[in-house]
Amino acid sequence: MQDSILLIEDEEALRMTLGDRLRKEGYTVACAADGDEGFEKAASLPFDLIVLDVMLPGRSGFTVCEDIRKAGLATPVLMLTARARTADKV
Repeated sequence: MQDSILLIEDEEALRMTLGDRLRKEGYTVACAADGDEGFEKAASLPFDLIVLDVMLPGRSGFTVCEDIRKAGLATPVLMLTARARTADKV
């Protein structure tokens, strides 16, 4: 069985590029374009990893991550950010 990844990214070009690259590496990839859609998919389907953008429309990546944990999901989350400050990255 292939590992499955949920990619939550609002920028379409980046979502397509990352999704294509992950699929070429053998992963099954589901995508969401905003925080609300991403949380709904994360809460209703099993994933091995969630790649989550920090700045999303609707619900921020931080809020999505918090809500995922509140829902009792222990799926690993990899946060993406374009923010340059070290404090934002940490």
